[in-house]
Amino acid sequence: MMLRMLSCGLIWLVAAASPAPALNRETPLSITADYSASVLVFRVGRVTLEADLGRADYAAQAHVEAAGLAALFTDFEIDSDVAGRFTDAGPQPSRYGHVERTGDKTRIIDVAFDGGVARSTASPDFSSWGEPPASEADRTGVVDPMTATLLLSEMVAASGGAPCEGALPVFDGKQRYDLLLAARGTETIRTRGWRGEALVCDAYYAPVSGYDPEDWPEPGETRHPLRMWIAPIAGGTAFLPVRLHTRAGFGGVTVELRALTLN
Repeated sequence: MMLRMLSCGLIWLVAAASPAPALNRETPLSITADYSASVLVFRVGRVTLEADLGRADYAAQAHVEAAGLAALFTDFEIDSDVAGRFTDAGPQPSRYGHVERTGDKTRIIDVAFDGGVARSTASPDFSSWGEPPASEADRTGVVDPMTATLLLSEMVAASGGAPCEGALPVFDGKQRYDLLLAARGTETIRTRGWRGEALVCDAYYAPVSGYDPEDWPEPGETRHPLRMWIAPIAGGTAFLPVRLHTRAGFGGVTVELRALTLN
């Protein structure tokens, strides 16, 4: 259960969240970031991110793995990548994929976004696509998990909302859920990779479809939000989560930025 909560929190992380005005497309930005995840005082995971935000398009890759104490009990890692473009309606992914490895098992998921509808393939195929599976209506007008966090502000702005407010429809290749956003003010924080004033934003996880009965989140897993501390980088032209925390699960999970490189 702890690792499922960890992977959920890290998948929400695997990109830069921007809760402010759109990035200046005249100044493309490359981001490399390294994060560490812990439960209480024990390190349990690591996330590395590389993202390129261009004038007309974007791309990002992320790696999530068990580390420290968790690595003693499981061999777990996820590699994710996304490519998309910027439109008047907001960021639009063209493809998303991830490779998940648990022990000696590997599954590759690819998602194409053609005509506004997400369609996915899995290898090996799922024995079940959920009860009920995500319908075409559920998969229409959605984004992938990386786009949802990579360009949070631009998606909210395109819908006419305020920073860190509203609902984002997300499809990860099987499961369809909403991220319900709520702003919680600002706070001064310090991590190894950054210190200063950060926007505090809560993201509540609301499952919709594509879940098998045993995978449907327990009420205790969705009662508490993923809280994000989002900081200005590159002179305030972009924003990045520098700390994340969820109280769900034993002891809760905290993810902090350890190193950051901008080009």
